[in-house]
Amino acid sequence: MDLFGPVGFLHGDMNESRKPPSSEPASLPESPYAGFEREDLLRYSRHFVLPQVGPEGQRTLAEARILLVGAGGLGSPVALYLAAAGVGTLGIVDDDLVDLSNLQRQVLHGISHLGQYKVGSARERIWELNPNVEVVEHRTRLSSENALEIVGSYDLVVDGSDNFPTRYLINDVCVLLGKPYVYGAVDRWEGHVSVFGLSGGPCYRCLFREPPPPGLVPTCAEAGVLGILPGVIGTLQATEAVKLVLGIGTSMSGRLLIFDALGMEFREVSLRPDPSCPVCGPSPTITELVDYDRFCGVTNESAGVALKPVSQMSAAELATRLEEGPAPFLLDVREPWEWEVGNLASLGAVLIPFTEVSGRNGELPRDRPVVVYCRVGVRSALAAQSLLALGFEEVYNLKGGYLAWVDDVDPTLPRY
Repeated sequence: MDLFGPVGFLHGDMNESRKPPSSEPASLPESPYAGFEREDLLRYSRHFVLPQVGPEGQRTLAEARILLVGAGGLGSPVALYLAAAGVGTLGIVDDDLVDLSNLQRQVLHGISHLGQYKVGSARERIWELNPNVEVVEHRTRLSSENALEIVGSYDLVVDGSDNFPTRYLINDVCVLLGKPYVYGAVDRWEGHVSVFGLSGGPCYRCLFREPPPPGLVPTCAEAGVLGILPGVIGTLQATEAVKLVLGIGTSMSGRLLIFDALGMEFREVSLRPDPSCPVCGPSPTITELVDYDRFCGVTNESAGVALKPVSQMSAAELATRLEEGPAPFLLDVREPWEWEVGNLASLGAVLIPFTEVSGRNGELPRDRPVVVYCRVGVRSALAAQSLLALGFEEVYNLKGGYLAWVDDVDPTLPRY
């Protein structure tokens, strides 16, 4: 191979040299890198040499609009790697604040961001990584009321949520709008990845037709999660999102990837569309968004079973009751480590973890009101429901839980 090209290029060709010069200059083809700034050429140089990406693929990424639901454990690596890859517009939906317990896994945030909204913290970090990325802050919780409008302006959705109502909502709105849904989930030492909503492929409801019974699946706060695990799963989600934008490779549609961090093993399960799926099947029965908290049993009715309603008490109302009397009994159903972080022991609160409430109900008074609380009010609502079923007459759920008490009554207590 001649590294210096043909001889005629180096020494000239006699026949060519005798030709009269052309009256018009030859037009050169436009460089495939036209339009890129020098900084872009350096930033994306490793992408340019990939034949599956190249300059055209990088332009496609710059034009892409991706919505990330959740800026927590999964959302952190997704946001960082999509921004680094040069995705032009990254929308982030989250209404939570950064607290110290997040930093074990939510590497998007740092000490300087404590107390800030996660979407604002994410915007600052992404600007430091790649200021060319437009970050759209959606400082809200994705709901049936806003999902169609928010999701409708993006090309695809990456799920960084941590609860069943949001997953079903993302799935349904993506199916209704024809948007791909990059799914991820983590629990203790195991993580899942898949892609739903592609033509001919299954949706999330094809895999999980109904949510698990309320309280059966513990949250990360209750069960724990290896801080590194969301990094692995979120990185895989970001990879799938980039492949979908570029239209390259084989997507995870029709496949569920399961990662076991303890055994350092990957397994794969084949998925098929469910012809009776109520959302993506040929005869769908769900054609609009529903109340997903109610569907997943987070509210006071579950799976069509009529339940005795649980009365709610705000933090301000509880403070008044405690001051004016008679004082209710305070039942904390969080985990022992949460109690150690912060508690209402000075107000007479007693700790009985959620999973032990039914078996230890004999320790609770029946001659005075009982106010049950957890971190945000979900576990406590279920615990209050079980107490009502056991014959307790006056039971209240502290609306918003311990965090509502901290925010509205006693800000000297630590948030987590």
